[in-house]
Amino acid sequence: MTSSSSATLQETLPARPEADPARGAAAYRRTRSPKQMEAEVFARATQAIRTAQGGTALDRARACADNRRLWNAVYGAVSDPANAMPPPLRAQIAGIAAAVLRECDATEPDLGFIAEVNDQTAAGLWR
Repeated sequence: MTSSSSATLQETLPARPEADPARGAAAYRRTRSPKQMEAEVFARATQAIRTAQGGTALDRARACADNRRLWNAVYGAVSDPANAMPPPLRAQIAGIAAAVLRECDATEPDLGFIAEVNDQTAAGLWR
């Protein structure tokens, strides 16, 4: 099939709503609360860490870098004075974030610790 005939074929096929990523993502967001979506981010980060435990040094470095970005975002959010959470809770979360960030930056990070903190955070958000 040539490119011109495939373009013609695509023009004659009806659009599939599920093929539109924007519509699919919007539909998905309607089924989850913001906290549940955040929990899923932590769950994906945990999965990456657990997979990296049996992988190469590069796999572990990538998983730690992804977790570092996640926890940097958490730290930034709870450090923002405009954050509506109570200051003691924000301080506790900032402390957890700092501990995870220190572990991510360690020469030999304890991936089990990072995964456990991610799991516990996801569980708390899912409630």
